[in-house]
Amino acid sequence: MQTHLLAAADAPAQGAGNPILNIAVFAVFIIVTLFVVTRAGKTTSEASDFYTGGATFNGTQNGLAIAGDYLSAASFLGIVGSIALNGYDGFLYSIGFFVAWLVALLLVAEPLRNVGRFTMADVLSFRLKQKPVRVAAAFGTLFVSLFYLIAQMAGAGSLVSVLLNLHTFSSQAICVAIVGVIMIIYVLVGGMKGTTYVQMIKAVLLIAGVAIMAVLVFVKLRGGGLFDSAIEMHAASSTLAEKGYAAEAIMQPGLKYGGTLTKQIDFISLGLALVLGTAGLPHVLMRFYTVPTAKEARKSVTWAIVLIGAFYLMTLILGYAAAAFVGPDRILAAPGGANSAAPLLAFELGGSIFMALISAVAFATVLAVVAGLAITASASIAHDVYDAVLRDGQSSEAEQVRVSRITVVVLGIVSIILGILAMTQNVAFLVSLAFAIAASANLPTILYSLYWKRFNTTGAVASIYTGLISCLLLIFFSPAVSGAPSAMFPNADWSIFPLSSPGIVSIPLGFLAGIIGTFIGKPDNFDELQAEMEVRSLTGVGVEAPVDH
Repeated sequence: MQTHLLAAADAPAQGAGNPILNIAVFAVFIIVTLFVVTRAGKTTSEASDFYTGGATFNGTQNGLAIAGDYLSAASFLGIVGSIALNGYDGFLYSIGFFVAWLVALLLVAEPLRNVGRFTMADVLSFRLKQKPVRVAAAFGTLFVSLFYLIAQMAGAGSLVSVLLNLHTFSSQAICVAIVGVIMIIYVLVGGMKGTTYVQMIKAVLLIAGVAIMAVLVFVKLRGGGLFDSAIEMHAASSTLAEKGYAAEAIMQPGLKYGGTLTKQIDFISLGLALVLGTAGLPHVLMRFYTVPTAKEARKSVTWAIVLIGAFYLMTLILGYAAAAFVGPDRILAAPGGANSAAPLLAFELGGSIFMALISAVAFATVLAVVAGLAITASASIAHDVYDAVLRDGQSSEAEQVRVSRITVVVLGIVSIILGILAMTQNVAFLVSLAFAIAASANLPTILYSLYWKRFNTTGAVASIYTGLISCLLLIFFSPAVSGAPSAMFPNADWSIFPLSSPGIVSIPLGFLAGIIGTFIGKPDNFDELQAEMEVRSLTGVGVEAPVDH
């Protein structure tokens, strides 16, 4: 076993299979999913079809789609790579992403479905002043979606670069741009219906693919020795030896988030963002509006928890298998670094064809997630800003859909540019920044709106803007952006905030600002709407009735 593992460590990083075969499999996946999107897009005639698929999906279908929306490139590429390099500390991403669903299920899933229609801002502004709250909520939605999109673009660039053995910055940047263009086409053609079907297909393929990889790992090991093999490969790693890591550290906490007080606080900050962030993610919350009833919303979350939980358990096997069969040196030398661990493991387990299939599934994962994100951001701009604020609710549905599609194009271009800058970052970490923004800007306002009667417009606006601005500033001045070899700008240094994850500071600020703003601001005096919101959130009575004030 050890001889085989050391041979794998010495194998060239460019062992990425047949590039022509990889591209052929990719093309088949893209053509098939575009066909599905086009067919579904023919029934997209109204704004409700574009935003929520007409609320025609049942709980099981929506549970699959939620899993497809949530299990992103960060979940597959980023976590497998993080576990392969950091062991126990890498698996903490899986734990955080999964436990967060309990918060979403218990606190927001059913009330949100009962109160809203299209977007998160429908809930936040239900009993408050419409315009200031909707504008603030739109900013929160945009920045969460943008950071999430950056992670998916970076993951896609890493994936295609590994498959085609592209090591130059320009060639990887072209890969990111192509993914962005395809994403724009998906959304413009299919809307939410097409995107939901793609997410359902992708969820089945991804979970099945990961399960097959896990079985192949045990077949290759003949039943045992996975952790011992991972330790052997870490012991043989020249890259880790230079950093002074002990081989056994892959089995112990603290390899990435240990050693110094700053790193330990950074870990707590990351955990807060992951656990609280899901309940504030606009693209996940929007999925609750694609089912007809609150009962189906609960059912969809239950299905999502089962599927997502099974997936994250298997990431532990794949992460340590990547450490054992591919090795840290080969992973770090490949295009995309840590993000290349999963496709390189697939190559070791099943050769070129299997690697191409798994990578195509991962690519479909990226496309499905970015399409869902783009729809969420575009719906927020068209429905919350254009219709409710700029046109006072008088715009036609055709106008809203047109504004949505323009937003998709603009957002796609911006995410391509920022995704190119972030290609060296682990995509699981990049997604954690989106979670931090969601937990800081969106979650406090959602919880206060649903459960605090005294909460008012001043508190909502203060909470969203304080959480959002503080989080963005701390990210900008963190080692994730400058001052570190893996930063977006590695040759510059303006990092004055020591933590990579800002949640431990920005999340409490968002909650605190909501409280202070509520006590400083004047009551909104929407007592009837407050009573109606309480009844609707708890019982679902009057769900279909629009709110006008």
